[in-house]
Amino acid sequence: MHHHQQESGLNIDIAQILLGAPFIIMLFLYLLAVYMSNKSKRKWPKYRTLLWGVGIVLAIISVSGPLAQQAHTDFVAHMVGHLFLGMLAPLLLALAAPMTLFLRALPVKTSRSITRILRTRFIHFFQNPIVASILNVGGLWLLYTTPLFEMMHENSLLYIFIHIHIFLAGYLFTISIIYIDPTPHRKSYIYRSVVFLFALAGHAILSKYIYANPPIGISKTEAEMGGMIMYYGGDAIEIGLIIILFYQWFKQTGPKAEIINPTPINRKEELI
Repeated sequence: MHHHQQESGLNIDIAQILLGAPFIIMLFLYLLAVYMSNKSKRKWPKYRTLLWGVGIVLAIISVSGPLAQQAHTDFVAHMVGHLFLGMLAPLLLALAAPMTLFLRALPVKTSRSITRILRTRFIHFFQNPIVASILNVGGLWLLYTTPLFEMMHENSLLYIFIHIHIFLAGYLFTISIIYIDPTPHRKSYIYRSVVFLFALAGHAILSKYIYANPPIGISKTEAEMGGMIMYYGGDAIEIGLIIILFYQWFKQTGPKAEIINPTPINRKEELI
């Protein structure tokens, strides 16, 4: 038993290192790109670097350290980590405009190659808000309403895979709703708003379902607290997303925008 606990603890430590390391690399690459961009072109906004730093810290806290450790045995801690990793960190990282920065910092030839990749049907498919919503909210329904949640805590590889999915799906969903970086395959504001409303409803209903139907292995008290954190915490972050979406909508279609920019933007000019 003691040996089993030691082995389990070792696996958890390895999982935390494997999940946390990519975010440290992402922070390093972003700072390097800021340095390169500032050297050759106009200064990169400091607030975007700050957003990236805070987003990375929140993501690391959710997968490594005391909160991540506690999340293995405490559903409330798990839900706080879920909000950080799947919602708040993706929003902050998206607002940091990483693709715009890398396109500015990289050589022109490399930037054009990346732009061509962004225009592919593969990227178009996953950037569709409906696909991103299914991967994001649908994945959460699968996690919390099936034995998958219990299995995740018994299998380190599954634990790592699910946490990577939560982050990537959250980021994909965020950038499918608000366009901060170059986005070749743009959907209309009405299209994104309608899909967003359905995704909001799916997330809110799931939190209420968790409140009333605890996942396997979770006590009713913890499920109620976790459900409330998911409901109210998720609402707070989603309100921020709505404000940004509507601000972009107003900015693009307002009278001032029409006077300043009477002709549609050429897509090539928009990307580089």
